[in-house]
Amino acid sequence: MTQDVEMKDHQTPSHSVSSAVPSTLQHLKEIASLIETGSYTKEVRRILRAIRLTFGLRRKLTASVLSSFLDFALQPGSEPHARLSSFLPKEDEHDMEVDTATSAVQAPAKHLLPELEMYSYLLVLLFLIDQKKYNEAKACASASIIRLKSLNRRTLDVIASRLYFYYSYSYELTGDLSEIRGNLLALHRIATLHHDELGQETLLNLLLRNYLHYNLYDQAEKLRSKAPRFEAHSNQQFCRYLFYLGQIRTIQLEYTDAKESLQQAARKAPVAARGFRIQCNKWAILVRLLLGEIPERTIFMQKGMEKALRPYFELTNAVRIGDLELFRTVAEKFASTFSADKTHNLIVRLRHNVIRTGLRNISISYSRISLADVAEKLRLNSETPVADAESIVAKAIRDGAIDAILDHANGWMVSKETGDIYSTNEPQIAFHSRIAFCLNMHNDAVRALRYPPNTHKEKESAEKRRERQQQEQELAKHIAEEDDDDF
Repeated sequence: MTQDVEMKDHQTPSHSVSSAVPSTLQHLKEIASLIETGSYTKEVRRILRAIRLTFGLRRKLTASVLSSFLDFALQPGSEPHARLSSFLPKEDEHDMEVDTATSAVQAPAKHLLPELEMYSYLLVLLFLIDQKKYNEAKACASASIIRLKSLNRRTLDVIASRLYFYYSYSYELTGDLSEIRGNLLALHRIATLHHDELGQETLLNLLLRNYLHYNLYDQAEKLRSKAPRFEAHSNQQFCRYLFYLGQIRTIQLEYTDAKESLQQAARKAPVAARGFRIQCNKWAILVRLLLGEIPERTIFMQKGMEKALRPYFELTNAVRIGDLELFRTVAEKFASTFSADKTHNLIVRLRHNVIRTGLRNISISYSRISLADVAEKLRLNSETPVADAESIVAKAIRDGAIDAILDHANGWMVSKETGDIYSTNEPQIAFHSRIAFCLNMHNDAVRALRYPPNTHKEKESAEKRRERQQQEQELAKHIAEEDDDDF
C-alpha cells in the first residue's frame, strides 16, 4: 500500500525521466509476475501474452531499466545476473540515481525460475539489437542458446522460439549466418525429440532462411521435404514458411504452386508487417508474369507499397506491351534493386515471356508478315535476326502460344483465323481454377476455427466473460502494434 501511495503522490509530467523509467520498470515487473504465474500453473497462453506485452515496451527499454529489472528478477551476485549485466553498458550518474531510488522498493526474487532467466536474456538481446551493438548481441544470444539446451520445459517454448529467431537474426546482421547452420540443425533435432512443436517450426524457418540466404535451394528443399509436417501453431511462422516455400517452388519452375504459396503468405501476414508483405508481393508479381498473367494495377497501389513496387510496375508494363527494348531499359535501370531482392535470375527468365507476348500481338495484328519485319518489331539485336526470328516463331507455334504457320520458301509468318474461344476448354479451365481457389480458402477458414473445450456443457459467467473480452482487446491492440522486425 505504501508503495502505491508513494507512486501516486510523486506523479510528474510524462516528459520527466524520473516518472518514465519507473513506469516502464513497473510494466516489466507485471510481465514477470505474469510469466511466473504461467510457469506455476503451466499455462502457456499467459507466457505468450507476456511476450506480446513486451514488444509493446521495446522502444522504452534503457540500460538503467534493464539493470533494475535484472536486480528484481534475478538474484544479485548470481551467475545469470553477472553474465547479463556484463552485456549492458555502464550507466551514467543520473541513471545510477534513478536506480537507487527505484531499488529501494524492490524485493528480490526468492528463487530463480528458468522462464524468468530466459525472459531476461530476451530483454537484453532486444536492447542490444535496437542499440546496434551486434557483436554483444551475438555473444548474448549464444549464451542464451547454451542455457536453453540444458532445459526441457514446455512453458519455455514460447520464449525459446523468440530467442532462436534473434539468435539467427544477430548473426545475419553481422554476415556470419553460415556459422550457426550446424547449431540450428542440432537445435531442430533437440526440439523434435522434446516435442517442442513451436520450436520445430521456428527452427525449420530459420534453416530455410539460412539456406536461401546463400542460394542453396536444393538443400533447402531436401530439408523441407524430410522435416516433420508443418502444423502452423503460429501464424507468423506459417507465413514465413509459405514465403520460403514459394521461393523454392519458383526456382524449381513450379510456378502454379509458388503463386499459391506467395499469395497465401501475403494474405495471412499482419497489416503491420509491411516489409514482409512487400517481399511476398514482389515474388508473387514475378511468378504471375512468368505464368503469362498480368497482375492487376491495384496490387501496385496498395497503401505504403507504391514506392517499393514501382520497379515491378514498370517491368509489368514492359511485359504487357511485349516491348523487348523497354524491358531491357527497365532491367538495367533497376538492376541494383532486383539484385538486392534476389530476383535478378527471374528477370532474365522473363525475357522469353516478353518476346512471346510481342509475337502474339504481331500474330493478331497481321495475317501475314515477313520474318525480317518480325525481327524488327521484336527488336532482336543479333547478327542473324531473321534466323533468330524464325526459330522464335517456330518455338511459339510448337508451344501453342500463337496459331500460325511458317512459310519457309517466302520467309513469312502466316496467322490463322481467330476461332471462337468458347468452343475450347479454356473458359472451363479458368472457372475451375477460380472455384478451386474459393473452396481452398473456405476449407482453410473452417480449419482455423478454434473453440474452447466443453463450451456446449457449461455457461460462461459474467465475470469470466468480462475477463475474456478484456484479454481479447489487449491481444488485438498489441498485435496491431507489433514491429515489422518480427517478420
